[in-house]
Amino acid sequence: MSALSAVPITMIDGRETTFGEWDKQVKLVVNVASRCGLTPQYGALEELQKQYGPRGFTVIGFPSNQFLQELGSNDSVAEYCSTTWGVTFPMTTRVRVNGKKKHPLYELLRETKDAGGHDGRIRWNFEKFLVEPDGTIHRFAPTVTPDSPEIVDAIEQALAKLEN
Repeated sequence: MSALSAVPITMIDGRETTFGEWDKQVKLVVNVASRCGLTPQYGALEELQKQYGPRGFTVIGFPSNQFLQELGSNDSVAEYCSTTWGVTFPMTTRVRVNGKKKHPLYELLRETKDAGGHDGRIRWNFEKFLVEPDGTIHRFAPTVTPDSPEIVDAIEQALAKLEN
């Protein structure tokens, strides 16, 4: 069991679990926000969920008001995502991704560098981390869209490893 597996997570409906619930899946962890210029990425995230979910992939949304662009309650976030974007992928309660009270998952994920060499602080909403079952992590900047070739290729490669 990796350090990531043991991290506690509270789902948006209040259910308690750990990141280990998805150990056998390829996961795209995204800090989401409902009132951001990048919010339309929800549509592409849901498309990835529909396309790759049956093969062992899931998006996990971590709503965050870290950049003051998220709705005020978990219920309003859940309703917005469901009615506006048709989100079916798992969502957690609102979390912090930076600072002293950051979620423990982000404490671990932020150690990973993206293609531009950035690690550490989450820069903005919709920063993405692809976490493979073997613990390999790939980081993508907020402006890299979910359907970009680099993310789709990374998902395809990770799923190919799972299927072999």
